[in-house]
Amino acid sequence: MRISLFALAMICGALPAWSDEVNIYSHRQPDLIEPLMAAFTAETGIAVNIAFVDKGMAERLVAEGDRSPADLILTVDIARLTEIVAAGVTQPVDSAVLTANVPAQYRDPGNEWFALTTRARIIYASKDRVAAGEVTTYEDLASDKWKGRICTRSGTNDYNVALSSAIMAHHDALYTANWLQGVKANLARKPEGGDRDQVKAIWAGECDIAVGNTYYIGQMLADPEQAEAANAVSIVFPVFENGGTHMNVSGIAMTKAAPNREAALKLMEWLASDAAQQIYAETNHEFPVKPGVAMSPLVQGWGTFTPDSLSLSDLAALRPQALSLIETVDFDG
Repeated sequence: MRISLFALAMICGALPAWSDEVNIYSHRQPDLIEPLMAAFTAETGIAVNIAFVDKGMAERLVAEGDRSPADLILTVDIARLTEIVAAGVTQPVDSAVLTANVPAQYRDPGNEWFALTTRARIIYASKDRVAAGEVTTYEDLASDKWKGRICTRSGTNDYNVALSSAIMAHHDALYTANWLQGVKANLARKPEGGDRDQVKAIWAGECDIAVGNTYYIGQMLADPEQAEAANAVSIVFPVFENGGTHMNVSGIAMTKAAPNREAALKLMEWLASDAAQQIYAETNHEFPVKPGVAMSPLVQGWGTFTPDSLSLSDLAALRPQALSLIETVDFDG
């Protein structure tokens, strides 16, 4: 049995790799992407090695420099993608396939990152305690009518910082600070857990609505131990008062070191293909980034919505200011 040079590099330091391999540093949990990588390997014969890196990916790549064994970076949230690019550890990718399959608002202007899926930051609402049409906008979350009725994960979580950045883009910093204070005043408990924990809190009667990503509901419905909680909520697609539904992405970038550039490019292009986009849709219940690829039947059943048109790169630029406001109002306190 051949031992992957990627595995050796993780232990002993960077080494050259075989051209029939692709090495990935991933923020995404391996179980979410392994079905895709298995399908790619079956089709091309190219092995894919994944190292899950929860924190410090940019710093790690900077430290490894041109000896890094990683070819590609897989991550979620526009801020993480732009952070990686800003660290100077990625390279532009010139690919007609990627520019054709990934809409301009979902890729870096300099082609250093490309979205692979999109996800909406929506409202989970109790089917028993929240009437249809009771919540329609993100701005409304600061309304007094939600006093003691909202659950959320930490305000400093990447997804929530991105949402706060979008509030700022649609309004201004003062409005955003007041909005954050209003939402905080409406919380049923201090921010804690992940998005799935908010669904469980609604089911348990601790709160009536929560902010979360759509695909978590799909994952919970597929788990017999979580399905009852997921079935207790409905999905609401709110909008900004002067925009659409807030969107974020999962995405990919090629490292500057990329010892297997040709194989890595094949994987990038394959992940934006109809076949891979369909696997994303059916397995992870995410929205395909390539136009024309169908959502899973479950996701289609959640209804239609209008994505917000704000540039994700513009939102990423507002992240430091949004995070500062979240900390100033002591949102998690």
